Amino acid sequence: MRIGEIATAVGVTTRTVRHYHHLGLLPEPERRANGYRDYTLRHAVVLARIRRLTELGLGLAEVRDVLADDAGKDLAEVLTELDEDLARQEAAIRDRRARLRALLETEGGLTAEGPVSPELAALFREVADLSDSPMAARDREVLALIETAAPPEQREQLMGLLTGFMKVPGGVERALAAYELLDELVDAAPDDPRVDEAARVLAECLPPGLLPEGASFDQDDSFLRAMYADFPPAQAEAIRRTLRIIMKERTT
Repeated sequence: MRIGEIATAVGVTTRTVRHYHHLGLLPEPERRANGYRDYTLRHAVVLARIRRLTELGLGLAEVRDVLADDAGKDLAEVLTELDEDLARQEAAIRDRRARLRALLETEGGLTAEGPVSPELAALFREVADLSDSPMAARDREVLALIETAAPPEQREQLMGLLTGFMKVPGGVERALAAYELLDELVDAAPDDPRVDEAARVLAECLPPGLLPEGASFDQDDSFLRAMYADFPPAQAEAIRRTLRIIMKERTT
């Protein structure tokens, strides 16, 4: 058989056959006098087996191991491991679909910063009055980042603290006042007198426990440097002073 004939017979492409030769999965056949490869029934059997194994989900490295074992003696073990891996993938897919359903069925679950959890979407609805504040928009982006990157326990603690604060009488109003002060600093200088007031009001808005004990606010911290760089100078200075206020309160 020629390469096109064996490829057609097994249901693969000639490029696939050449790739398997290159990887050493399919032995090279002898060549005729005219230089063409002369495939035998044995080549077709091996090629068909490779196709079946890859269709089951085995990677080519795993296929190589199976083919290397005499009479496929480890095939059952390989397929058992594959079945277990597929079961894990099925569980992960079910979990993702459940989260997608929750987002689609929850009012406000699809936000500009989303997709976010239903809990964070609910928090964003609580502060809908802040939707026109550029600083509030930045905070929502940061919260979405934290929710994505933080461990589940920290996410739950964060959502609990923020939700609790917003439900305290006057909580939303205090947050609105802080954002208004910060928004006014967008074109201000770092030594603007309003920076201190903004820092004080912002510190009063942060619920106790929001920033974990032992957290480092070192100026050399890479995350803090990236955060400060994302804000205009006066706003960044207000945030620095806010953190200093919190640290001072903890030590007194």
